[in-house]
This record gives sequence, structure tokens and C-alpha cells, in this order.
Amino acid sequence: MMAFSVRFTRSAQKDLRAIRAYIAATDCEANADYVARQILQAASTLQELPYRGAFLYLPKTSEKTAYRQIFFKPYRILYRIRGNTVFVGMIIDGRRNISQLLKKQNPKQ
Repeated sequence: MMAFSVRFTRSAQKDLRAIRAYIAATDCEANADYVARQILQAASTLQELPYRGAFLYLPKTSEKTAYRQIFFKPYRILYRIRGNTVFVGMIIDGRRNISQLLKKQNPKQ
């Protein structure tokens, strides 16, 4: 079985920093570090099984996006596969309006 490389886009890196900072500010540093580590661990599992994530469908429209997703609840790790590389594009709180977040990320959608 071929291993894939996992890369975080700048946007995903920014998302992870923002999640960590929010948890550190509203809870504690230890929990912020734990959540950040778990998200990174979940993403690293895509090296071996990148196709296991289901495609993301937009709520209400059932429109299929180009993103696949895995979870470290409540966070969604959205990614695309290109060749032998998994590109993590966004890390979002699943309780937020996903359609709006995707439009901000990709205004052409």
C-alpha cells in the first residue's frame, strides 16, 4: 500500500491556530494543546487511508463538494486528494454554517 503525504494549506494552518487560540482563551492551554494534537493526529491517518473520508454535501441542497471530510468532533477536517498528496484545506467547527464558510473560502462556488 502506497503512503500519501499530508499537507496543510495556509488556510488550514490558520484555522488550526485559531481553534487552538480560542480554546486556550476560553478554557485552558492544556485542552487547547490536546485538541490541536488530536486534529493533527486525525489528519495524519490520511497518509494510509485517504479515501475513507466521505464527500462533503452541502446542507439543504445536497450539492456534492470537492472536499472529503473526517472528524475530530466537533471539528471537520476538509481535504482534497491530488495525486499522492492529501491537501487539508479547512478545519472547521461542525456546528457552524458550512455553506457560508465554503463560500468565504471559495467565492466562485
